[in-house]
Amino acid sequence: MKWIVAIALLGALVGLLAQVSRVAGEIQQQSVLDEARPSDAMIVLGAAEYRGKPSPVLEARLNHALYLYLKHFAPRIITTGGAGGDPVFTEGSVGRAYLAERGVPPEAIVVEREAESTAQSVAAVAEIMRRMNLKSAIVVSDGYHIFRVKRMLESSGLQVHGSPRPSVASGGWREQWLYYRQAVGYLLWKIGITI
Repeated sequence: MKWIVAIALLGALVGLLAQVSRVAGEIQQQSVLDEARPSDAMIVLGAAEYRGKPSPVLEARLNHALYLYLKHFAPRIITTGGAGGDPVFTEGSVGRAYLAERGVPPEAIVVEREAESTAQSVAAVAEIMRRMNLKSAIVVSDGYHIFRVKRMLESSGLQVHGSPRPSVASGGWREQWLYYRQAVGYLLWKIGITI
């Protein structure tokens, strides 16, 4: 009887690992696709900020959104992200200030400044877009992040396109880890566990 249980557990584990690997492969494929097309808004996912200045990752995301905005892909930009421990600044407000300093009219920037996770950001953005009657968006983030965010927003009835910030792929184990980590996050979200 113990052998049957052990074989069943091993089979379940192998199946789970196969599913995670399949999703990680889909995430990797999505990570290099630039699907930018005219949309109602752009969503810039938050990343670290340092005393009111965007981190290099956040700055790269904001610069890519600015490029798309100047190419008239969307009339609005939604910046996201909470305080992350900073008592004064939020990622969303730092993003807004950065874009405004570079010529984006403040009224074209909507700020989500409360979220502390991707799931919270996505839920808040979906509600903002619903209230503003916006139906389509371009997600701007790091490539590994886009697959999960797209699926989460699409589950809210939005039409979503990904546009990863320009970056150099390392191809190493760290990059693969990001795909697998996002795959686990996505699969947990599918069963109702948000991280």
